[in-house]
Amino acid sequence: MTGHNVAYLRVSSVDQKTDRQLADMTFDETFTDKASGKDRNRPGLTECLRHLRKGDTLHVHSIDRLARDMSDLLALVSELTERGVAVRFHKEALSFTGEVNAMQTLQLQMMGAFAEFERAMIKERQKEGIAAAKAKGKQIGAKPKLNAEQVAEIRARLAQGATKKDVAAEYKVSRQTLYNALDGA
Repeated sequence: MTGHNVAYLRVSSVDQKTDRQLADMTFDETFTDKASGKDRNRPGLTECLRHLRKGDTLHVHSIDRLARDMSDLLALVSELTERGVAVRFHKEALSFTGEVNAMQTLQLQMMGAFAEFERAMIKERQKEGIAAAKAKGKQIGAKPKLNAEQVAEIRARLAQGATKKDVAAEYKVSRQTLYNALDGA
C-alpha cells in the first residue's frame, strides 16, 4: 500500500485565500493555516505533522509556505524525511526523500535563505511605516477605550475605595484595560 498524499496550505492573514496553492490537485488530507510562517507554532502545521506517516508525501505550494525561518525549514524537512515522509515543493519543483543530494540541499538552503530574507525585509518596512505614521501623529493600533477624563474619574473612584473590578464593570471595560489605562496615564 502506498502512503497518503497530504497537502499543507498557508496564508499569512485571515483575509487571504489559499485558492491558488496546489490548485486543481486532489489530496487524501489537507491542512491549512492562516498565520505567519515566522515559526512552527501553527495549529494546522502541528496537526499535519502529527498526521503524517512513513510512506506519505507532504505537498507544499512553495518553500515559504512551510517556513520563513531557515532553521525551521531545514529542521522540518530533515525530521520528515527521517520519518520516511517525502516532502515536495511544487513551485520550486523540489522533492526530498531523505536521499543525499547535494544540489537539492543547496537549492533548499538558498530558497530558505531568500524566504527568511524576505520576512526580515517585510518586518523592516513595517517598522519604517509605523515610525512614519507616528511621526505624522497617526493613531497606531486600537484607540484607547478610556479617555484621559475617564481615567481621572477612575483614579478618584479608586481613591475613595471602589474596587477595580466594580469600576471596570461600570465603564464596560476589562480589568486589564483598566490596568493598562491606569499605567499609561
